[in-house]
Amino acid sequence: MYRRSTPGNRPWQWTPSKRTALSALGGLVTTVLLATAHSAGAAPAPGAPSGRDDMSRAFTRAAAEFEVPRDLLVAVGYGETHLDGHRGEPSQANGYGVMHLVSNPKSHTLEKAAELTGERSSELREDTAANIRGGAAVLRAYADGLGLDRGERRGIDEWYPVVARYGGAADIRTARLYADTVYTLLAQGIDADVAGGGSVTVRPRAVEPERGEYAAAGADRWSAALSPDYPDAAWVPANSANYAAGRSASISSVVVHVTQGSYAGTISWFQNPSSQVSSHYVVRSSDGAVTQMVRDSDTAYHARSANSSSLGIEHEGFIDNPSWFTDSMYRSSAALTRYLCDRHGIPKDRAHIVGHAEVPGNDHTDPGPNWNWNYYMQLVGGSGGGGGSVQLGFSSYDTLRSGSTGAQVTAAQTLLNQQGHDAGTADGVFGARTTSAVTSFQTGRGLPADGVVGARTWTALLSAGTTSEVREGSTGAAVERLQRALTAALGRTVTIDGRFGPTTAQAVRDYQSGRGLTVDGIAGPATWSALQAGR
Repeated sequence: MYRRSTPGNRPWQWTPSKRTALSALGGLVTTVLLATAHSAGAAPAPGAPSGRDDMSRAFTRAAAEFEVPRDLLVAVGYGETHLDGHRGEPSQANGYGVMHLVSNPKSHTLEKAAELTGERSSELREDTAANIRGGAAVLRAYADGLGLDRGERRGIDEWYPVVARYGGAADIRTARLYADTVYTLLAQGIDADVAGGGSVTVRPRAVEPERGEYAAAGADRWSAALSPDYPDAAWVPANSANYAAGRSASISSVVVHVTQGSYAGTISWFQNPSSQVSSHYVVRSSDGAVTQMVRDSDTAYHARSANSSSLGIEHEGFIDNPSWFTDSMYRSSAALTRYLCDRHGIPKDRAHIVGHAEVPGNDHTDPGPNWNWNYYMQLVGGSGGGGGSVQLGFSSYDTLRSGSTGAQVTAAQTLLNQQGHDAGTADGVFGARTTSAVTSFQTGRGLPADGVVGARTWTALLSAGTTSEVREGSTGAAVERLQRALTAALGRTVTIDGRFGPTTAQAVRDYQSGRGLTVDGIAGPATWSALQAGR
C-alpha cells in the first residue's frame, strides 16, 4: 500500500502563480520543446512488458492507486524512454524501466519507489507493471511534499512542479526543459505501439501548466544562453568536474554517441559532478534541437583515448530502439558535424567521423546497428570510408576467414565496426581481431559462431540497420543496403544502384519465396528481420 511521505527534501519551494499557457512560449524555449510524439505504427520497442499486466492497463491501475493523472503518468514515461523498458538494462544515468527509476549518487528514485511500494528493486528494474507503479508512487510522494491537495491533484496542470522535480535536474532551467517536454506531449497526444502488442494512447488536450517559480526560467533566460561555438545551439554548461579546460592535442575527429537516456536527462546528467562524463553537444530526437555543454576548445570526457583530439555529439535515445533516430535528428546533427568539420579542418569521411564503438580502447557499442551511417554521411556531405569511400557492394561475396585479404575484408571490417564489434582498423587483413569481431557479431545474431564470414554472416552484416519499408519506386541508401544483402543471400548479382526497380522487386520475391515469407516483393519488417538474422 501507498505510504504518504512527509514534506521535505524539496529542491525548490513551489507557490502557485498565474497560469502560463504552453502556446505562449517564445524565443529559444520554443525550439527546445518536444515537437511530436511517437506515431502509431512505429516499430515496437524491444523489452517485454510485465507478464502480469499489459502496459496500458498498468498505467491505468497505477494512476488510480496513487491518484496521479493517467495521461500525465504516460507522458512522463514516454518522454523518458518511449515506453521501452530495455529489458531492465540501465540508462547512462543508471535509470531503469519505462519510468526511468534512477539510482545514482545524486538521484535515488529507484530506492524511493521501493520504499513507497514495497516492491523489490529487482522487480522495479525488470518488471514493467512494477516499474510504472513505482513511478506513480514517486510522483505522488513529490505531490504530497509540494502540498497538492486532492482537488489540485485532479487537475493535470497543477502537476507541473512535480514533473519538474521528477526529472532530477539540479538546474532550474533544465528542470523546466524536462517538464515542458512532458506537457508538450500532453498537448500533442501520444499513440505508441509497445512491446508485446497493443498500444498506449493519450489524446491531445489543451494544457496551461502552473509553472510557479519555474516560470522565471523562461524564454528570456534561454534566449540569452546561446552557444559560443555553434550559432544554432543553446548553451548549458556541463559541471566543471566533467571536463578538462583546454586540450593537449589538436581537434581531428567527431565522435557520434547515443545518450541511452532522454535529452533533458542527459543535460542534467552532464551537470551532475558525480557523473564524470560529458560531451560537447547533445541533439534531441523529436526536432533536432542542439545544446552545447562543453566548449570546442575544452576536453569533454566522452571517448577515453580520443578525448583530447575529438568533439563529441550525443544523440537522444537508446541504441536498440530505432524510433529515436528521426530525420530531424539526422539532419540537425549532420549540419552540426559539417559545421564542425569546416571550422576545425576535419576531413568529412568515416576515418574522421566515427562512432563511439570505433574509438580504440572503448567498451561501448553506440551508435549501434540502427544508426544509418550511409544516410548520415550523405547529409554531412562526406564519404563513407577513411580517406575515400569503402566499397561495400560487390557482384558476389567471397567466404572470408583468418588469413584472407583484400577489399571484401575491408568491407567486412567496416561493417563490423559500424555494428559495434571491434574489428580494429579496416585494413583489409583478416587477423585475430577481425575473427573475434566476427564471432561476437555471429553470437549476437544467433548464427554459428565460427569466425568465418560466409553467405549467412554476409547477409546479416550487409542488411544491418533501419528496417523501414522499401518497395518498387523507392530510392536511397536503404535500397542499396537491401540490394547488397540480397546479392549475398541469393548467391547471384543484384544490381546495387539504390533504385528499387522490377529486378530488385523480383529478387525480393525470390528471397521471400525461399524463406517461407509472404511473397509481395516489398521489403517490410518481416523481410528485413529475416535478412538481419542471416536467413
